[in-house]
Amino acid sequence: MKIHKDLRNFNVVTPVVTVGIFDGVHLGHITILNRLKNLARKVKGETVIITFWPHPRMVLVSEGSNLKYLNTLTEKQILLDRSGIDHLVIIPFTKGLSHYSAREFIKKILVDMIGVKYLVVGYNHQFGKNRQGDFQALLSCSEEYHFTVEQLDAKIVDEEKVSSTKIREALLSGRIKTANSFLGYDYFLNGTIVAGKKIGRSIGFPTVNVLAEEDYKMIPRDGVYAVELVLGGKTFRGMLNVGIRPTVNSGGEAKSIEVHIFDFDQEIYGQNVTLIFKQRIRDEKKFENMEALAEQLKLDKQEALKILAGEKL
Repeated sequence: MKIHKDLRNFNVVTPVVTVGIFDGVHLGHITILNRLKNLARKVKGETVIITFWPHPRMVLVSEGSNLKYLNTLTEKQILLDRSGIDHLVIIPFTKGLSHYSAREFIKKILVDMIGVKYLVVGYNHQFGKNRQGDFQALLSCSEEYHFTVEQLDAKIVDEEKVSSTKIREALLSGRIKTANSFLGYDYFLNGTIVAGKKIGRSIGFPTVNVLAEEDYKMIPRDGVYAVELVLGGKTFRGMLNVGIRPTVNSGGEAKSIEVHIFDFDQEIYGQNVTLIFKQRIRDEKKFENMEALAEQLKLDKQEALKILAGEKL
């Protein structure tokens, strides 16, 4: 996949295009991308994804930074590359661009810069100033500017329409299995291993803390999870706690991501790690003492091992 951040010399044979944010690159997005590839083969064209960075809400909404996203830009690029698309166009999103009407966007970006011949969009696609552009606007412009447009139906999983919003809601409520079923892969988070207080060592459960790669990356609901970790090209199993660790914190401390890696005893501070969320085990809670916490962690480990072994619980 070729990545383009400058369209001045963009030159593609028979561009077959889609436009969107593609946060999560979920099953609904994959349906669009598969149609894009099939159509490109049919017309002997090349597939083109147009996306925007930063996310429009980061630019336009004063509280936009409070909204968390399913992917960092790097993660999105990796996921789109895996889909087998030819070209990814990343357009810087600015307040100036937000003032483009639907017609201006189609003419200036899709027609003049991309040279669109075929355009594929999702069931709820809207674009242009105040998101006033819809499928009917695309149809109208397609006749004027001589390109073909089609709109796909929503992807349905477990009788629900797949969307980035629903995946965020699932993660915020701890429904990891639901989120993963909508994504088509296991939700993951990239970060750096940093030093913690090393309290876990005293009760037989040494942990490392993970600092997320970007602060806008969505972290699932507080609680204990069964996870896999990719570290130095190898995959390990473990369990993870998201939260404030109320048993050992006196209060006022920030939320953390703390991981116990099974059968592992190496110094790995400063290394990059990918956390892969498999299933939520329980809520975070405060225990009467460290002994009670240790007993619960033993039970959590048994549960996590069953989950990671693929046993149905």
